[in-house]
Amino acid sequence: MVSERRVRLPAEWESQSGVMITWPHEDTDWADSLEMVYPTFAEIGTAIAERETLLSVCRSQQHLATIRGLLNDSGAQTANLKFCVADSNDSWARDHGPLTTLDGDAALLNDFAFNGWGGRFEATLDSAISRRLQAGHAFGDNPMKTHDLVLEGGAIETDGFRTLLATRSSLVGEHRNPGQDQQAIEYALENGLGFERFLWLDHGCITGDDTDGHIDTLARFADPQTVLYATAPPGDSDHAGLAAMAGQLHSFRTADGRPYRLMPLPFPGIHLDRNGRRLPASYANFLIINDAVLLPTYGVPQDDEAEATIQEAFPDREIVTIDCQQVIQQNGSLHCLTMQFPDQVALHDGQRFIAA
Repeated sequence: MVSERRVRLPAEWESQSGVMITWPHEDTDWADSLEMVYPTFAEIGTAIAERETLLSVCRSQQHLATIRGLLNDSGAQTANLKFCVADSNDSWARDHGPLTTLDGDAALLNDFAFNGWGGRFEATLDSAISRRLQAGHAFGDNPMKTHDLVLEGGAIETDGFRTLLATRSSLVGEHRNPGQDQQAIEYALENGLGFERFLWLDHGCITGDDTDGHIDTLARFADPQTVLYATAPPGDSDHAGLAAMAGQLHSFRTADGRPYRLMPLPFPGIHLDRNGRRLPASYANFLIINDAVLLPTYGVPQDDEAEATIQEAFPDREIVTIDCQQVIQQNGSLHCLTMQFPDQVALHDGQRFIAA
């Protein structure tokens, strides 16, 4: 008798042991803005450490000492601070960190290939971070499986019941997995992460995004029946695509055949860098942690409306707002910087530091 398949990717709202952050340094694109962005990273890390373990990935022992000092100065709960050394190209832990599947109570860390968002950026160090942390025992004795599939954590969203919500553009195509069609990608996702239902979006991308439409800037599950989604007003360059995305979301059904409860998020306004380039601000890029939701804000009146909407979607969690105006200068936001781990993965200080 064949046993029922149990492997699944847990939803973000399930109980967590901790969250990983890869800190920027002077050899990343953040080099000219470290003094401005470090306080934001520290604020995020402190909010996490108040509720669970924060695993800080630092490039060197000297960098680690700097980051420890920043967190201590910000009042972070020292008992919940863990540190590991692994050099990095950039700081987007959502995309280079491991994805944890559960088989009952057994956890498996999944290290998918990372190619710098379709070869746009150098990623040699980032693509090795998960394996280096595993070698340093940052994840305890939990096993890790390496996959050939190119997949970033920001490209997938799940309800915890084997449903995938994603954009085709960020998974299927020449930028990620050349020569593999949607059927092949679904087969790999079913075998690697346990997905059984695939909700593919063909529309939606916010200006400034360089990930080919990561779902975590567009639409997020709040529970198995509820989806929060990004919007833009008529006349804005993103309006048509996001409106088409909303139409597609209205056509989707839950596993038991009902329409989803859809909750639109406000438009965060147009934000430009000093060269006049539009930046990818999105309220959908929130992070769910134990008993709280960390919500990126952008110094605009719509922040209050976004907070109210997120509170309605998560009535039993505290909403903690984090000003991410400095973070979006590098084309991502709060969720992009983090990777959570379920309770079954205990996070530790790195015991062995692996050279690059």
